Amino acid sequence: MDAVIHLHDVVALREDPPASHCETARALVLRRGQIGTVVMTYDGSTVEVEFASSDGKPYAILPIPVAKLMRLHDTPEYAAA
Repeated sequence: MDAVIHLHDVVALREDPPASHCETARALVLRRGQIGTVVMTYDGSTVEVEFASSDGKPYAILPIPVAKLMRLHDTPEYAAA
């Protein structure tokens, strides 16, 4: 079972969602594996994710069901003894 997704978690898409650029409204192609940051949580089943370029400029912000996301980890967890 996946861990709960919280505000500011780094996540990756599990499938390709429809999207448009947040400033120009031009259609974008976001692919499975695209990385974003959770910027708002709703009812526990949906979160708002911001996708940004390597320089930090956002290009898409959209609500995504938690089931369509994978939380990414940058540090290990210790196993129970």
